Amino acid sequence: MKNSQGRNTAILLAILSILIVPPLTWFLITRGHNNFRHLPVYGPAEVGVNGDTIYHAVPAFSFINQQGKAITDKDFKNKIYVANFFYATCPRECPKMSDQLERVQNAFIKDDQVRIISHTINPEHDSVQVLADYAKKYNADPTKWWFVTGSKEAINSIAQQGYYVEAAQGKNPDDFFHSQQLILVDKDKHIRGFYDGLDAPSVDTLIDEIKVLELEYFAKERKK
Repeated sequence: MKNSQGRNTAILLAILSILIVPPLTWFLITRGHNNFRHLPVYGPAEVGVNGDTIYHAVPAFSFINQQGKAITDKDFKNKIYVANFFYATCPRECPKMSDQLERVQNAFIKDDQVRIISHTINPEHDSVQVLADYAKKYNADPTKWWFVTGSKEAINSIAQQGYYVEAAQGKNPDDFFHSQQLILVDKDKHIRGFYDGLDAPSVDTLIDEIKVLELEYFAKERKK
């Protein structure tokens, strides 16, 4: 008798979760706390011919990843992604930043909407094999987290003109400079946030705001 009551209770709870959770989620998105705030859009904006606001978008790019495959902006179509800059022989900041990005990857390991791209600022040293070895240290899923190389000009350009961060190659390891910011980019190639890649609480915020961004897109789809 008790087993039967337990099964009935479990079935009832399952039914209630199906009936209640989706409407509650929708309420929180559309009318809940802070009206489920939208993340800001960073970068210059201008008014289009129809009066719409046109925001800065990350320009087209093409790099080579740790598997020797070309990675372009088209690989991020309909994806939310996080970008950063590093180099494989970096002694201090880069390992810490990569540790934090591994946390981001693991938080969305089963979420096909989220990607990560890490650009080396030392393409002369960081070959495909070097990037592959580096990626293994952080258990990078090659379908989800790409370590990429390319020409110095292309890397500097995407850093400064695409993501609005600094990245430069030096003559020796102490001369290399790159931002420690992690950049959140939405499905429309707009920059939606900057986070300190060396600070765990800041990366916690990044993880949370990726989820906010996903719900933002969910809300847009529901309105269509």
